Parts: sequence; structure tokens; C-alpha cells
Amino acid sequence: TEAVRRKPYSVVLFDEIEKAHSDVLNTLLQILDDGRLTDGHGRTVDFKNTVVIMTSNLGSHWFTELGPDSETEVRDRLMEMLKAQFRPEFLNRIDEVIVFHSLSREHIGQIIDIQLRNLAGRLADRHMAIELTDPAKELIMNEGFDPAFGARPLKRTLQRRILDPMAFKVLDGTYSDGDTVMVDAAGDEIVFRQVSDAVDIET
Repeated sequence: TEAVRRKPYSVVLFDEIEKAHSDVLNTLLQILDDGRLTDGHGRTVDFKNTVVIMTSNLGSHWFTELGPDSETEVRDRLMEMLKAQFRPEFLNRIDEVIVFHSLSREHIGQIIDIQLRNLAGRLADRHMAIELTDPAKELIMNEGFDPAFGARPLKRTLQRRILDPMAFKVLDGTYSDGDTVMVDAAGDEIVFRQVSDAVDIET
């Protein structure tokens, strides 16, 4: 309440709301119903200009089994699960329920592109560049894509396969200012090549 009292135009996120204690849900119900809450000091805190977002993993294991053409079925089943988990008076005060679908391979590819652009931005300070071949991207996608766990395994794969090795190679002088590095795949291995002379550097 203190944070909202100081900054009433805020976004408040409650992650995995299905795990919340009933007392927390009762407090949320008061916020959603009255738009205000009384704190431990007896002060009334106004939530009318606050956006409250709640996330839930209800049914996430089940959603991964459905195809991309099952959006209506997914939403209907989700609403059934929400009704079984939360009281009607709580659900009736929620303005909108948004269903986030599992990541596809296309999404994973886009995440890889974003992460590589971030790395390229850091390397640009040293006038260095990095490029990723399609085979290397496929290898990272195959190893890091798990529909049940989202993008978390991908982040670890990128860190272990590309980011950490690249950092070590910069630190030990394998690559220096002005170099362009090509990240490629050789079988199940990621290899780094300096574009200027195309010499393989082992990972």
C-alpha cells in the first residue's frame, strides 16, 4: 500500500495468483470492489488510478498439448479452471482475461535474434560485430526450445553456448577491437570463426 500511496499511477503485478493465500484474495477483492484499501496505520490508499495485473499458470501443462487451432477450446477450458479456483465475486470484478499461448519455434527464433542484437550492441562499443548462421540458430533452437518451460531453457542455452564462450574469447585476446565473429554450427557443436580469415576457433 505504501508504494501505491506514494505513486498512485502505478502498475501492480501479482504473479501466480492461484498460489495466493485466501487473505490476499480477500484484500484484492476489496481493492477491485472499492478501489481503495486501508493500511496498517489507518490511512486509506486510493487504487482507482492503479492497474492491477494478475498472472496464473493454471492449465499451462494442458495447453501445450493443444494445437494452434484450439484457441476457443483453450479459453473455454481456462475459464472452467478459473471458476473452480476462484470465487465468483472475485472473477466478476476482473475486467479482462487474456490467454497467453505457448511459445512457438518462430517465437523462439525471434527471441534469439533479440538476444543477439543485445550482444551486438555491447560489442559495438569495441567496434566488434557478431553474426549467427542459420545452422547455429537451428542448433540453439533445438536445444533450448521446450514448450512446457517457455524461454527459460533458451536463455540458459544461449548463455552456455554463445554468450559465455564469446566473453572468454574477448577476455583472453582471441578476438579484439574491430573483429567480426561468425557463430556457426558443426554437427552438435557451436564454432566461432573470425570472418576476416575464416579460421575456426574451438569452443
